[in-house]
Amino acid sequence: MGMPDGTRRPEEQRLGPVIRRREQVQPGTTDQRLLDTEGDSEWVHTDPWRVMRIQSEFVEGFGALAELPGAIAVFGSARTPAGSAEYEAGVRLGGALVDAGFAVITGGGPGAMEAANKGAREARGISVGLGIELPFEQGLNPHVDIGVNFRYFFVRKTMFVKYAQGFVVLPGGLGTLDELFEALTLVQTRKVTRFPIVLFGTEYWGGLVDWLRNTVVAQGKASEKDLLLFHVTDDVEEAVALVTKETGN
Repeated sequence: MGMPDGTRRPEEQRLGPVIRRREQVQPGTTDQRLLDTEGDSEWVHTDPWRVMRIQSEFVEGFGALAELPGAIAVFGSARTPAGSAEYEAGVRLGGALVDAGFAVITGGGPGAMEAANKGAREARGISVGLGIELPFEQGLNPHVDIGVNFRYFFVRKTMFVKYAQGFVVLPGGLGTLDELFEALTLVQTRKVTRFPIVLFGTEYWGGLVDWLRNTVVAQGKASEKDLLLFHVTDDVEEAVALVTKETGN
C-alpha cells in the first residue's frame, strides 16, 4: 500500500522501536502489512512456524497446570474395557490417590485413563487429562475436569513429568510402555529426582521384569540397581503408599 494521492513521504517514521528517516521511510504501516492477505500460505508449513506452535503449547500447558497441587500420573491402555477388573482397579486407584491428597493426571483418553479420571472425580478430587492429536478421533473422556490437548508428544510428555510427582502404570500397550521407559530413563540419568514409578499388575508386568533382569541386566546393558527404580504390586493401597512415601506427600 503506497502513500495516499497528494501526500508527501514523511521525513521520519516510527515503526515500533525503530525510527526510519528520509529515503529509509517505508510505505504503509506494520498493521497494514500484517492484514494484507495477498501471497502464498506456505509459511504455515515451515519449521519456524512450527517452533512458534510448539512454544504456544508449552505456554498453554504451563498456564493450565502451574497451580495444580501435588499430582500422580496414571497410565494404561485406552483399550481397557469398562467394567473389567483392570478398569475397576483404575477407578479405585484414582479415588485412593485423591484420598491421599493427590490430583490425578492421565492421558485423558478412554479405557484405563478414563477409569482413573472417573475415580478421581467421584472422590471429588482434581481430574486432569492431557490429550494428544491422533490420526483417529479419541477426545477427552467425560471425567476430565481440566483438559489440555497437544499436537506434539514431546510437549505432552514434558507436562506429565513436570507436573506429576510420580507414575502409576496400569497394564497398557506401546504408548504406555513409551511413557514408562521415558520415566525410567529420566530417573536413571537423574534428570528427575524423588520420582516413584509403580507398575500395577504383577501378572501383566512379570514377563517384562523377568526380561529386564534375565536379559538386559544379565548381558550388562543395565545395572542391577536399575531394577530398584520401580515397584510392582497388585494392591491399590500399596501403590498409593509407595508413591506417598517417596514423594513425602
